Amino acid sequence: MLFNLDKCKVIHMGHNNSNENYFMGNHTLATTDEEKDLGVIIHKSLKPARQVSESTKKANQILGIIARNIHYKSTDTILPLYKSLVRPHLDYCSQVWNPYYKKDIIQLEKVQRRMTRLIPAIKDYPYETRLKMLRLSTLETRRFRNDLIEMFKIVKEMDKTSHSLFTKTLYGRTRGHHQKMAICASRVNCRKFFFSNRITKAWNKLPSAAL
Repeated sequence: MLFNLDKCKVIHMGHNNSNENYFMGNHTLATTDEEKDLGVIIHKSLKPARQVSESTKKANQILGIIARNIHYKSTDTILPLYKSLVRPHLDYCSQVWNPYYKKDIIQLEKVQRRMTRLIPAIKDYPYETRLKMLRLSTLETRRFRNDLIEMFKIVKEMDKTSHSLFTKTLYGRTRGHHQKMAICASRVNCRKFFFSNRITKAWNKLPSAAL
């Protein structure tokens, strides 16, 4: 298999990275601060801010098109359009880039807030009330649910993700189920809030009936 050397790039990560040059044959590989892979932007800092920014930008663009072109803004019209055209951009691969900074969480939630205000019949109600009337949850809650679903798929081997991401605890005289995972010690936020660490505490609290 031949590589396109112009598309091969290097991302230097870590504070103590010496930023060495890498070669393929006689060709020096270009360096970059970020790269998109399968629709997800990976930044050298491993922070999700750039992915959040791009996701909200696309979602707001589509929501703007809906607002300008749909004149009869009823719940039966706006809600299906939001679920099918806008929300997928805010949910896509959230297990990989689930934000942990408050500013990123708020930035994503603003898109859904804007959508609920498009419906004249409920726009004057508080945001939480609007969500109940539309039978929606916050996007933060949806991302948490997506994490749990992905964890369930990995544990039940319904997904091809490697089990090496997790360390299973030895079952002793502890309450709960037999599929508890250990929480790894972490020094930096990108490890602390990585999928296998952030979901473990909630996973361990699940009742046996849920598994």
